Amino acid sequence: MKIAISSDHGGNNLRREIMSLLGDLGISYEDFGPQADESVDYPDYAKPVSEGVASGKFDRGILICGTGIGMSIAANKVKGIRCALVHDVFSAKATRCHNDSNVLAMGERVIGPGLACEIVSTWLSTEFEGGRHTRRVEKISELEV
Repeated sequence: MKIAISSDHGGNNLRREIMSLLGDLGISYEDFGPQADESVDYPDYAKPVSEGVASGKFDRGILICGTGIGMSIAANKVKGIRCALVHDVFSAKATRCHNDSNVLAMGERVIGPGLACEIVSTWLSTEFEGGRHTRRVEKISELEV
């Protein structure tokens, strides 16, 4: 599995925590986030992750900003992306099982690193159930223009 990860300035600290987790898990990743803490525009950092996942270069993506909201909105503008904003473990599992989400968004100002790492671990290890959910995911794709 290869992960694309990014953040804006509001998610830099949590991004670093998640990259450490990915390294500990032996999961390959590419970092698209800013290297400094100055204010940046989150759409500029959501774009390469979303496009990389949509193109198949990466299996999944992780995006972090202050709330996760801006990143998730920006990511979902890219055709083929099903980005879920998640701040609890149950939703992390459900969005993989039922929605086949391929990008995860989180907010550094909303959750702490311990919970974020648990969310990421759950999201990465959960498979899509398929079945009746396949039809629903296909209907989501039909909404894309």
